[in-house]
Amino acid sequence: MSKARISLATLFAGVVLVGCSGSEGEFDTTQQIGPDPVLPEPSQSLLPDLNVAPVVGWQDGQLPKVPAGLTITVYAKDLANPRTVHTLPNGDILVVQSKAPAGKPLERPKDIIRGWIMSMAAGDAGGGGQTNRITLLRDSDRNGTVDERVDLLAGLNSPFGVAWYEDTLYVAAADAILAYPYELGSGAITAQPRILTPLPGGPINHHWTKDLALSPDGRFLYASVGSNSNAGERGIESEKGRAAIWQVDRQTGAAKVFASGIRNPNGLNFHPQTGALWTVVNERDELGPNLVPDYMTSVKEGGFYGWPWSYYGQHVDPRVSPERPDLVEKAISPDFALSSHVAALGLAFTNDSALPEAFRNGAFVGNRGSWNRNAFNGYKVIYVPFVDGKPSGKAQDIVTGFLENDQVHGRPVGLGIDGTGALLIADDAGNTVWRVAAADGSVTAQPIPSDRVTTSAVTNEDQGSTRDALQERNASQTDIAPAVSPEDGQ
Repeated sequence: MSKARISLATLFAGVVLVGCSGSEGEFDTTQQIGPDPVLPEPSQSLLPDLNVAPVVGWQDGQLPKVPAGLTITVYAKDLANPRTVHTLPNGDILVVQSKAPAGKPLERPKDIIRGWIMSMAAGDAGGGGQTNRITLLRDSDRNGTVDERVDLLAGLNSPFGVAWYEDTLYVAAADAILAYPYELGSGAITAQPRILTPLPGGPINHHWTKDLALSPDGRFLYASVGSNSNAGERGIESEKGRAAIWQVDRQTGAAKVFASGIRNPNGLNFHPQTGALWTVVNERDELGPNLVPDYMTSVKEGGFYGWPWSYYGQHVDPRVSPERPDLVEKAISPDFALSSHVAALGLAFTNDSALPEAFRNGAFVGNRGSWNRNAFNGYKVIYVPFVDGKPSGKAQDIVTGFLENDQVHGRPVGLGIDGTGALLIADDAGNTVWRVAAADGSVTAQPIPSDRVTTSAVTNEDQGSTRDALQERNASQTDIAPAVSPEDGQ
C-alpha cells in the first residue's frame, strides 16, 4: 500500500475515533429551538465532531411514528433518492429524485472526508432504478392512494426544485433553471427544454440543491443557491452568486440576487396569508457540536443574513478573514432557530389543509439529520405553530422513528401538501414518499397546489416593465454580501 493510501486510511480511522468519543449529551438542544436560541462559545478542533449512523432502510410493515389523531402510510416506494415533492393545481404530485453531480474536485483531505461522510449518510440509493428523474404520482379518486405512476423526465443534471405555471414546468437543475412545455394531466414530456437562466454550477458546486418557488402573482421564480464552501474557505471569488436566493423573471429569465448571506437555503415557500417568502437554512459546521443552529426565516428583499462573516445576526465567525464589520452590522437575525446540525431541508405551510385543527396554522419542517455532532440531532419532521404569519409557540415533534438504535431507516427531506390536504414527506435515504393524514379521513374540497397564484397573469406591458427594472437593479447591485449579481456568478 502506498504512503498516500496509508495516510488516508489512518485519517479515516481517526475520524471514526473522534466520532465515537466525547459527548455533548448534557446540552439541551431544545434551548436552540425558537426565536432566541442559546449560542455557546465556538470551539474548533483538528477534526470535527462526527457521528454518522448507518442506513438500514425500512422493512416491510415498518412505518415512521405519528401522534394520535394522525395516520401514516406509504404513498410511493421503490424511488431513488426522492428529495422534493410538489403538488400541481390538479392534485398530481411530482417527486424529484436526485443525487449530487459527479466530478467535484477533492482539493483537501477534508473534502475526501466529507464526501465519505455524505455517502454514508445517504446510504445505498437502491430504490426504483436510476435517480436524477422526475416522477408523476396521480391519485385520481382522491382516496390517498396512488393510481398512476409515470416518469416524466429522466437523465437530468441533479434536479431539485420545480414549479408550474401557464403550461410550463420549471425545473431547477444543478446549474440552470429549465422550462419544459407541460399541460396539466399529461403523462409525458417530450419537448426539449429552454434554459430560462443559468445558475452557479460546477466544477465544485458544493451545495448543489437548487430549490424553486413561484411568486403569488406568477411573475417571478425564486431560486435557492447554496454556498460553495462551509465558511468561505475557498475564497469569496468562488462564492459569486451563491449563498443567496435569486429572483428570476419567469418570462425573460432576467435575474438578480434577492437576498444574500444565506449559507444553504432550501424549502422555499410563500406564506399563504402574508405572501412573504420563507426558507429553511443549513448553517455552517465545525464550530462545535452546538453551533450553528439551522433556522427558518422570512426573507427580506435586499436582506443580508451574515454568511460567512457572522451567524445568527452579529455573532462573528472567528475563522473568516478578512473581517467585514460593515457587513456584520447589516446581518439580519433569522425568525426561528431549529437547533444545530439538524439539516433542515423541507418546509410546508399547513393553511387550508385537511389536517387536524391543531396543525392548520403553521409549518412543517423536515430535518434530514446531523453528522457534525457526537449525539444525533434531527431525523424527524416537526411542526411550528404560527400566529399572524409568524412562528409562535413551541415546536412539536410530529413524524419520528427515522432513527432507531443508532441506525437510520430514512431521512426526511422535502415536504408538501398532497391533492387531498395531507402531508407528504420525501424520504431520500428510505426511497419512499410518506403520507400523513388526519385519522378521521378528512380531505379538502379541492387540491391546493404548492405554488398558490393569487392574481391573474401580468400583461405584456407589465412584463416589459419588470424586465427593465430588473436589468437596472442588476446593473446597480452593490457589494453587500459574498453573493453578487447573478450575471457575475456564471
